[in-house]
Amino acid sequence: MPGELAYATTKGAVDALTVTLSAELASLGITINAINPGPTDTVWMTDEIKSHLEPKFPFGRVGEPNDVARAVKFLVSEEAAWITGQVIHSEGGFIR
Repeated sequence: MPGELAYATTKGAVDALTVTLSAELASLGITINAINPGPTDTVWMTDEIKSHLEPKFPFGRVGEPNDVARAVKFLVSEEAAWITGQVIHSEGGFIR
């Protein structure tokens, strides 16, 4: 991610924290995961920003809060009980 060194560094820290914390808390039956939502329109995007980003998504649209919410819903369900220490990339195939 050229020009985004500080941002990329914080993402790396979240990744390392997720893996390490999941190992620490597994014995308590607690799962730890993180979600990378990619660019998500939470009403902060202008039309200009959306127009710039949309071609970078194979689906032809930017992410919406419900896209990430579905991933969260899965991770807190019993179906995801065996998933821990993962960073889930719920970003619609975003091409950087």
